[in-house]
Amino acid sequence: MKKNIAIIMGGYSSEHGISIKSGNVVYKYLDRDKYHPYRVVITRKKWFYLDENNREFPMEKSDFSLNIDGNKILFDCVFNAIHGTPGEDGLMQAYFELLGIRHTSCNHYEAALTFNKRDLLSTLKPYGVPCAQSYFLNRGQDVDEDAIVEKVGLPCFVKANRAGSSYGVSKVYQKEELGNAIENAFKEDTQIIIESFLDGIEVSVGVITYENKVTVLPATEIISENDFFDFEAKYLGKSKEITPARISEKQESNVRQLAEFIYKTLGLKGYTRSEFIFIGDVPHLLEINTTPGLTEESLLPQQARTAGISLEDLFDSAIVEALR
Repeated sequence: MKKNIAIIMGGYSSEHGISIKSGNVVYKYLDRDKYHPYRVVITRKKWFYLDENNREFPMEKSDFSLNIDGNKILFDCVFNAIHGTPGEDGLMQAYFELLGIRHTSCNHYEAALTFNKRDLLSTLKPYGVPCAQSYFLNRGQDVDEDAIVEKVGLPCFVKANRAGSSYGVSKVYQKEELGNAIENAFKEDTQIIIESFLDGIEVSVGVITYENKVTVLPATEIISENDFFDFEAKYLGKSKEITPARISEKQESNVRQLAEFIYKTLGLKGYTRSEFIFIGDVPHLLEINTTPGLTEESLLPQQARTAGISLEDLFDSAIVEALR
């Protein structure tokens, strides 16, 4: 019997449009012989099912059900394609866990932890996971530019603590530029993280649970035409993404081991994509995405293809694992 799958997409953040693209790719590739897929768009104002003719039908939030022409539809599983809040920060996960509905992403606590860059790095440092030097700042706190530069050096990165797709990120070369960069980051979040610049090869590594086994996908090397892997580089073609990455066997072994260690140590499930920069042979963790981009051009699908996993199999596996 075919299973009803809600593909949630959209969300409340700057990544809304990218999430819609990801959700539509999942919708396109899900096996119609096994599943009835439903596109469900989540916005601050309304949650609705979007049918083939782009007609909207409101979702019933009390049990996450749908009523079409007097027929009540419940879902066997939710495929989470929301980047940013509320799909990547634990809110939707907690909601589905309360309702007892299976979903394809990690659990709510792990989602909240990984979405908060400061908490993630603070949690992993005692395990010996290498990270950049960092300085934390909340809105309303006094900004001591001398203390920031003394702690992290120049150049440095100023980032929104809880945002994706490189929104609210600036690379700062001079102390005089810090004020504008901090202001820019605070447009995205009330918390920011300022990190030392790591000068090395940047790679992105997908880790998924596939056929009931934690599987590390081939690393992607990121070469940005811009000063760093910013929004333009990610989504407007201003970067080269080389899969598999042109790194040594030792570097590849080190980053694979570290990515798998982090996934298992944090108790993650579903898809993740972690970003690292090599200093010598040592990968330093930048961040973890627990609902990474899923368009045909996105990094995780690229890595899956390189590993011989089609998009059909990749998306099918997420549902199979969630229902296991």
